[in-house]
Amino acid sequence: MDFAGKKVLIAYFSKRGENWWIKDLQSLKVGNTEKMAVLIQKTTGGDLYPIVAKKDYPDGYYACCDAAKLELQSKVRPELVELKKVDAYDIIFIGYPTWCGTLPMPIFTFLEANNFQGKIVIPFNTSEGSGFGHGVKDLQNVCPGASIKNGLALRGHLVEESEKEIQTWLKTL
Repeated sequence: MDFAGKKVLIAYFSKRGENWWIKDLQSLKVGNTEKMAVLIQKTTGGDLYPIVAKKDYPDGYYACCDAAKLELQSKVRPELVELKKVDAYDIIFIGYPTWCGTLPMPIFTFLEANNFQGKIVIPFNTSEGSGFGHGVKDLQNVCPGASIKNGLALRGHLVEESEKEIQTWLKTL
């Protein structure tokens, strides 16, 4: 896909702090999805937009999982620090870690507050083995009228080593 002349937004939700990695927990100063967003931005020149919930998630991995599970079960839509509108953009990348098999609830808040009719939407994802889960299907359901392109899911702990893979994927779009 040629990004020249297109207005590109790279919207992403990313979790810093304690994250799962193989059998060890690691504390991240920069979340894996944020790292991936920055690598996408290097190639596309798009605007970066971190989707940030006003309420912080617990730092501990298991405590965060419990909070995410409760939000999913309750269908909570967390209030965001800033709500970016997508009207001016042609292509919107949506990045997220897989939480409970789908999109984190702040992503749903962002998606439901915008109209993606006629937009190109490209998912990208980090996890340690879940891939997209059913997040792409949920993305399609929340963004009727959008053209959803093939996304890229990476293992979070390998993102920093994946710049060439990301560039190759971007060329296939």
